[in-house]
Parts: sequence; C-alpha cells; structure tokens
Amino acid sequence: MADTTYGSCCVDEVGASHVDADCVIHYGHTCLSPTSTLPAFFVFGKASINTSNCIENLSKHALTNGKPILVLYGLEYAHAIPHIREAVKVASSSYGSGLKLEINFADVMCTVITPSKDHKSLCGPAGGCTRHTIGGLVWNIPDRKKMEEHLLFWIGSDNSAFANVVLTFNGCEIVRYDATEERLLTDVSQPLKILKRRYYLVEKAKDANIIGVLVGTLGVAGYLHMIHQMKELITKAGKKAYTLVMGKPNPAKLANFPECDVFINVSCAQTALLDSKEFLAPVITPFEAMLAFGRGTQWTGAYVMEFRDLMSSSPVEGSDQAEEARFSFLKGGYVEDVAQP
Repeated sequence: MADTTYGSCCVDEVGASHVDADCVIHYGHTCLSPTSTLPAFFVFGKASINTSNCIENLSKHALTNGKPILVLYGLEYAHAIPHIREAVKVASSSYGSGLKLEINFADVMCTVITPSKDHKSLCGPAGGCTRHTIGGLVWNIPDRKKMEEHLLFWIGSDNSAFANVVLTFNGCEIVRYDATEERLLTDVSQPLKILKRRYYLVEKAKDANIIGVLVGTLGVAGYLHMIHQMKELITKAGKKAYTLVMGKPNPAKLANFPECDVFINVSCAQTALLDSKEFLAPVITPFEAMLAFGRGTQWTGAYVMEFRDLMSSSPVEGSDQAEEARFSFLKGGYVEDVAQP
C-alpha cells in the first residue's frame, strides 16, 4: 500500500479500507499496537547479527555488572534470540557453581493480532509476578523485585523503539548492543536529555489556553476513547480544545492553526514523541497533557508513552476554577486559568 497514512510502525487500516481488505499483512518494523477493525499478520524480517559477538558482549557485561539482566531487542532481531538464549545458558553453566548469570529474555507478544475490544494495557499482576509490555515484547518480573533493580540490555539500533524503552524505564541502567557495528554502547545519556525538554514543554503547556488534539492514528485500538478523555480534561481545566485530523503532522500543517498554543499528539508509543523545535507551538503526549492540565499532579520521574496505560489508570481530575491560582515557572508569577467562552 506504499506510504502509510500515519506512522509506518502501525497497521495501515485506513489504506486497507480503501481496497475493502479483510486482513493486513504488515512487513518490517512495527510497534505491535492492537488494531481496531482488521486482523493483522506481522512479518518482522531478519536483520543480520553476529550472534557469537553479541553473546560474548552480553556474558562479559553480566559478569562485571552484577545486576540481573533483562534482554530487550528490536523485533527485527527476534529470529536470533532463541540461539542467543540457548548459548547464554551453556555459557552460564561453564562458569561453574560459583558464578551464576541471571539473564532473562523478553518474549515476542504475538505475530497475529485480532481487533481488540479491550483497550486496557496488558501490564499488571500475573500470578505472583508483574507483567510488563513494551514495543511488542512481554516479560514477567517477580513481585519481590523491581524493574529498577535490573540492567536492560538492548539489542538493536538507536531508533524510536529504543527511545520508548529509555524513557519508559528511565530509572534503570541501560546498555545497547549495536548489531550493525558489533559493539556495546554503555553511554545512553543522550536520550535521557529528552526528559529535561519534555518537562519544559509540560510547564509551557500549563500556560496554554487553546489546545489542538491531533489524531495521530486511526487504527490503534482505543484512540477515540483517549481523544474524548483528553477533551474532557482540557474542558475541566477551563481551556478550549479543537480536534484536528491531518495525517502525519509536520510544521507546515500545524502552522495553519496559529491560534493553538499547544498540540496533543494521540498516537502509538513510537510516534508520540515529536521534536517540536521546528513547530510554532509545542507538541506534547497525552501523559504530558495529564501532568499539565490535571490540578495537583506532579512529575515523579516516571514516564508513560503508551496511552492505553493511561486509560487503565485512575482518571486525572481537571483543575477546578474555584481553586487558588497556580505558579507559572515561565511567567515567573501566579496566574489564574480563566474558562474560555
């Protein structure tokens, strides 16, 4: 179907509907977001990887670090994971009883997706464990342990899927094995700098009066529910909301709406972050909107990229007009949010 209507990682249900398709076969990179109308079959592809070099780097780092390791990877390397997993077991047994490598691997969630009526996240308790999902991967962590206690070993390139992992698990130590260059990168501080800018955008959004809600997907299950939730939050905060459908957002398109002080991009986790330096107005995520427009909410450092996780959590109350004024860090004083007519 050539170019996708929205993000290339999502199933293009809009394009498929033009030819009355009964299902979609999606090739290449994917976020494995649940579909809303059509079943989808995924072909991840098989990217080249030197498994022996990867195993060597993984084993050495496990020996020197001491933390339990969780291996995450781009789906294009899923074909090599069974071999790497088996080789790590053999290597671990060869070190003797004195040394035991605690290395766990995430599993691919599925290769076939059927339309979902349950829009809530798959994360949560699972029989003495806590289930985590991100970017099409799933794994369980025992209740007695926390994610922050693990070292995340990412196999893949520095792309949107990796950025999703870094921001979501920003409290974990993370290293990345670059399969293309066959080397281990231990400094991944650059993506973490994004958090500082995102916090600035949240503070800037608090001073906005007119907000545009961008429909960044027409296929991910639950997107309509999230759009309604965002509009309700904005209205309760005494601000005005407009819903905009324009396909892939770019600076030229958003420049046609100069009255909007900020935009909220409702899309899948891997396309939600937009570098708004080129845009006339900031573009934030639904999670950031809840921080900006929810009265009394504070950023603890945790970051949520998947909007289905926000739908499954307790709703955030909008600010009450009768409450006291708030302090604006950008304006350097107290301001009152006046309801828009």
